[in-house]
Amino acid sequence: MQPRHYYMLTFSGLLTLSVGSLFLGAQALTLSGLLNDPQKLQLLLISRLPRTLATLLTGASMAVAGVIMQLLVRNRFVEPGTTGTNEAAMLGLLAVTLLAPDWPIVLQMTIAALSALAGTLGFLHLSRRLPPQQPLLIPLVGLIYAGVLMSIATFFAYQFDLIQFIGVWMSGEFSGVLAGRYELLWLAGALSVLVYFAADQFTIAGLGQGLAISLGLRYGQIVALGVATVSMVSALVIVTVGALPFVGLVVPNVVSRLMGDNLRQSLPVVAGIGGGLVLVCDMLGRVLRSPYEIPAGTIFGIVGAVVFLSLLLGRRSHA
Repeated sequence: MQPRHYYMLTFSGLLTLSVGSLFLGAQALTLSGLLNDPQKLQLLLISRLPRTLATLLTGASMAVAGVIMQLLVRNRFVEPGTTGTNEAAMLGLLAVTLLAPDWPIVLQMTIAALSALAGTLGFLHLSRRLPPQQPLLIPLVGLIYAGVLMSIATFFAYQFDLIQFIGVWMSGEFSGVLAGRYELLWLAGALSVLVYFAADQFTIAGLGQGLAISLGLRYGQIVALGVATVSMVSALVIVTVGALPFVGLVVPNVVSRLMGDNLRQSLPVVAGIGGGLVLVCDMLGRVLRSPYEIPAGTIFGIVGAVVFLSLLLGRRSHA
């Protein structure tokens, strides 16, 4: 199938899901109701539309962050949720909550991004010390590394009675998204667009440092751009809606099997499918226990964990 066919399918699917998301919820909306009831129109503009946009931006940016991480580490089984990036961002948020709780949200996000950057660099340092002939070690070490960081965050959160914050940051959900409370996610979307313009460089970087440098790539600059993008996106998502595990793992692997490894061709589909899958999970969360909601991160976490294990076991069976 030609790339343009994937683009058309992705766009049409996103459009259909987005329209459905606007009208789905505890209070169902109809077109006639929007035209005749100002309160329902206000509900659409203040809640449903921002929620739908936030979900699409989150899924798209996390999927793009995942594919960047996989190229930098040269491993298909890593993403920000399995490399300690999310947990490091939570540590930064916890620190600023304890030391400077009155700081504006932009400064809190900056501290979280810097902490995520440090955590990501720590994982890259660990991954380069692992034997390349055993690729399954990288995600396993990443999970252990993330677990250690989460244990540290949980310890300090327990000491200062802030466990509830850890729970909020770990569970990505969109029920609290309103106009004026999600706009930072547009920055995550802008970073994803920036990655598209550097897609060819990231593809070359995925060939390895030696070969990339021999091809004339400024490898250090591309790695710095990739790490900064992953850290910023992770921090923005966690600050705004909480962590969504496995989005950056599942989507790039699915798209890679469909379209190959040409990042410039596949990145729009990666972003589109990422946004669409998260939106599907959010919509399911609204209806499975209506009028209560299940966080989208919980639903995607279950699906992602199954896919992650199947990928690991499938790789092991072929080894």
